[in-house]
Amino acid sequence: MQPQETPVLRAAVVGCGDISAQHFAAIGALAAQGAARLVGVVDPDPARRGAAAAAHGVPGYASVGELLAEGGTDVVHVCTPHSEHAPAALEALAAGVHVLTEKPLAHTSADAERLVGAADAAWLAGRTQLGVCFQNRYNAPVAAMRDLLAGGALGAVLGAQATVMWHRPAEYYAARPWRGTWAGSGGGLLMNQAIHTLDLLQWLVGPAKVVDGRAAARVLGDVIEVEDTADLVLEHAGGARSVFFATNANGLNAPVTLDIQTESAELSLRGALTVRHGDGCVETVEEAGVLPGERSYWGASHQLLIADFYRCAAAGERFWIGAREASESLRLIKDVYARSYAPSAWV
Repeated sequence: MQPQETPVLRAAVVGCGDISAQHFAAIGALAAQGAARLVGVVDPDPARRGAAAAAHGVPGYASVGELLAEGGTDVVHVCTPHSEHAPAALEALAAGVHVLTEKPLAHTSADAERLVGAADAAWLAGRTQLGVCFQNRYNAPVAAMRDLLAGGALGAVLGAQATVMWHRPAEYYAARPWRGTWAGSGGGLLMNQAIHTLDLLQWLVGPAKVVDGRAAARVLGDVIEVEDTADLVLEHAGGARSVFFATNANGLNAPVTLDIQTESAELSLRGALTVRHGDGCVETVEEAGVLPGERSYWGASHQLLIADFYRCAAAGERFWIGAREASESLRLIKDVYARSYAPSAWV
């Protein structure tokens, strides 16, 4: 009996802005392995659409509907502004097409709930996947932290702290005006930058609820209507407490920090992972690679996550970072907004 061949999944990228470069590169790597083929790009902006179509030698479409009407697409990568995540994903899922979307899952809690339901229904109906890009879970130091904590040898988690100290000037928001609005982004710093670290904190330490938290525009209030700074205190299911501080008002994009204390060790993430054991032994886990240039702080694991998503889609296995999983960090963020703003601003 001949072994069954892995299907070549036909991919399209929806939204040709900054983050789409990571998806194009990952699809290209999968294409070189015979696992994927780019068949189209979607963007309502004619210039961006035309440039991406020409660069990759594929047709360009003005909408997801146009793409799906043509048929021949197996996976849609959603790289749009936040407010367009849910409409694009829902349309693709309804057509029986797999969806891999950038974070956040959606820009509102209501849209997130719709996606959770649609993703579950699509999986039951035809093993259609919805995955969310929390690629930093695939970073080697983060994976090592998870394994060490889950193994139990370090004892119970006593507490944790995390920071995101980044820089976003007024020009960053002017270049993409949706970023600084509730309607376009669903929030500011927490939704667009710090969500990755907040996701890691609750994934590593355990499911969490907000004890207290505040968000505000402390520097860019005359430029954006959303927050540029936030602080949170979380209580995790195992009883540990964590504190989290994030800002876009720092002078530069500093490395993300994430520290966890257990009964017998201290784990410190600064790009690489350093583990200091109670007996004095110190071990380190280095990251396998980083992105070049000023976006090195993005992490380097998009390709790992996307390859894993394609493996699951081809094998009929459910991808582990789906809509329900991705909604946890969104729930924490919306809780902070509820404590910080009138409902008319953020709901």
